[in-house]
Amino acid sequence: MISSISNSLKTWTLLAALGALFIAVGGLLGGRSGLVIALVFAVAMNAFVYWKSDSLALKANGARELKPGELPPLRTIVGDLANRAGLPMPRLYVVDRPEPNAFATGRDPQHAAVAVTTGILDLMDERELRGVLAHELSHVKNRDILISSVAATIAAAIMMVGRMAMYAGMFGGYGGRDGDRDRGSNPIALLAMIVLAPLAAMLIQMWISRTREFAADAGGARIAGNPYGLVEALKKIDAISKRVPMDANPATAHMFIIKPFSGAGLMALFSSHPPTEARIRALLGTVR
Repeated sequence: MISSISNSLKTWTLLAALGALFIAVGGLLGGRSGLVIALVFAVAMNAFVYWKSDSLALKANGARELKPGELPPLRTIVGDLANRAGLPMPRLYVVDRPEPNAFATGRDPQHAAVAVTTGILDLMDERELRGVLAHELSHVKNRDILISSVAATIAAAIMMVGRMAMYAGMFGGYGGRDGDRDRGSNPIALLAMIVLAPLAAMLIQMWISRTREFAADAGGARIAGNPYGLVEALKKIDAISKRVPMDANPATAHMFIIKPFSGAGLMALFSSHPPTEARIRALLGTVR
């Protein structure tokens, strides 16, 4: 319970930091019209993605909905876990890929879908599969699609304003008033707008995603009754994903239980998933 509260606090603190960064960027930029246009466009874009997130993610990864009577053991496991979590039964999908992975999508528990690859069904025993599916149902219960959409909206608005500042700076300033133009001519302020603010927004968005993964791990362990199945599943998926990366759509990579393709060096800093070793340590820490 304490861990869950801590993760929620971290998430909303990071969301507040994104909001504060957006306000700071607005103050630096000056004029209101550009901010309003960028914000409206970002909100509209992410609202569309939010409402269509399930169909977009499923289609992007070639998922097909299970036919009636298909894979009854999978239906039984998900039904039991959903009942334990107090959730309606989600729609079930399968992705015909040999790499083991899974993801959940949908704007709320009533519109949720859980997708698994054929590889994970072949590789996992029942305890491990329960751990994975409990993790995905925890995402559904925590409404993580909503949280990630809000974060994406603010981050996208900041990035768009940064681009507007860059283009305006190239043509001699971005403010409509003299004071605004004076601010626009400040090269340090312009550099911060173009590079640092969007970079900070991206990092905060990634940290929010990582925080939600820790929360889903902890919630999944509670739904499953223990963390051990998920721990073993994470070890197997991580080992295979490093050897044989999954050819997944990059736009939906953050949704999988483990990132389908690994990044090294500086790219690891921008990963939407925390290191698997850290996730395992946190999970095992819940039983001490």
